[in-house]
Amino acid sequence: MSTAVAGRAANQGDYSHAAVLVREGKSKADIIASLIGQGLDTASATNVVEELFSVKAKQVTAAAKRNMLVGALWCIGGTVVTVITYQAAANHPGGGSYVVAWGAIIFGAFQFLRGVFQSIGNR
Repeated sequence: MSTAVAGRAANQGDYSHAAVLVREGKSKADIIASLIGQGLDTASATNVVEELFSVKAKQVTAAAKRNMLVGALWCIGGTVVTVITYQAAANHPGGGSYVVAWGAIIFGAFQFLRGVFQSIGNR
């Protein structure tokens, strides 16, 4: 007769518990061990962890893409404002003033780079 006890299948509480551990930065092995300690079988615990890490990766990828898009739009918008106002000033008799939208350009560049580094760190 075997003394091994078969674990149970995963439920919503297991996913919630594992999600908390993921947010705390625990490793996959630590989360699996914690779930097994709560009575979950190894296969179910591994499945829960893999699903959560997959969801997390998709969320980070979406955030990275959004940051790159928003950053690019701000940077391009700032550059367009600068070029248009410079052209208007250059065509004005005796010169004129123009706007260098450096805030939008710098903010956009940082936002874009943030997205790039999020994307790289998610691999």
